[in-house]
Amino acid sequence: MAVASGAAAALICGTAIVPLKRLAVRWDLTDRPSAKKAHARPTPYVGGIGIMLGTFVPALALPELTDRRVIAILLGATVVGLLGLIDDIRPLPPVTRLVVETVAAVEVVLSGVHVTLVGGWLDGVATVVWLVVLANSFNLLDNMDGVLGSVATVTAAFLAVSAFVSAQTSLALLMTVLTCATLGFLKHNWPRARVFMGDSGSLFIGFLLSCSAVLLMAGQGPPTLIAGLLLPTFVATVDTGVVLVSRLRAGHSPLRGGTDHVSHRLRRLGLPTWAVAAGLGLIAAILGGFLVAMALRWTSPLITAMVTVGTAVVLIILLQGVNAYPSTDHAKSSSRIRERRR
Repeated sequence: MAVASGAAAALICGTAIVPLKRLAVRWDLTDRPSAKKAHARPTPYVGGIGIMLGTFVPALALPELTDRRVIAILLGATVVGLLGLIDDIRPLPPVTRLVVETVAAVEVVLSGVHVTLVGGWLDGVATVVWLVVLANSFNLLDNMDGVLGSVATVTAAFLAVSAFVSAQTSLALLMTVLTCATLGFLKHNWPRARVFMGDSGSLFIGFLLSCSAVLLMAGQGPPTLIAGLLLPTFVATVDTGVVLVSRLRAGHSPLRGGTDHVSHRLRRLGLPTWAVAAGLGLIAAILGGFLVAMALRWTSPLITAMVTVGTAVVLIILLQGVNAYPSTDHAKSSSRIRERRR
């Protein structure tokens, strides 16, 4: 059943994107190049609709999908994905987005999906904050051809394996369907991309993956919880950390768009776009392997958590050394030269 549902997910997503691209061009639903974006030509951003259809339809057809928490996650992710679709068509105020995302996260928490840190309502609040932040972190990660598609495909696959190992069948099947849906999308998005997923796809994926990680780690102690939440979200978390630190140091607004993400920095180091997407996907695969190893009790949760957190901090610091604002630095250098000439 899992194989058939996965095949259906890939087929639905991959097939639906073809007419969606035509409609997007006709209705001018395209992402146009700008100074804050890396792509060079207008590109339809309706791939997220295909991802949602490819995940939602086969998942609901699964008779094994009986866990109400998994159903709540899927419904919450769909609401957030539809929010992203509206934002793609007509940009929404940040407050509106945050309110809807928070309501969706609360719905998931009330279904029984939450971290276990201190007990009581604080665990619910912490979970809501984590889900909203991570959904937007994955949204920010969608900044270059193939990057989020490859990371999402690999991450969902390892979450599926970990869920099977942990006897969470409903969650494993949902992650299997998501894996195949994003794989169906990736063939259209691999460099050079013919379609983007847009906010609808990135928010849907981010919410689904972050909720699934929380459910997988439900009831676990702090070391297992920290490692289990960070491993599947590592690339998105580091990317957000790099951007926030960099923009605050440069005096820029953390909310503005820009080409200062991890992927852009790797491009400035000389890597081609396909290598950046493949490299970040490989990192997600390595960390997914550690997640499975932890589920099989092959590794210590405490050591895994310490190494993962330490690696994230080191990477955020090291990547600050890659020039993210070349035009700004050039302007400052020219200004200093003019001052010396005076």
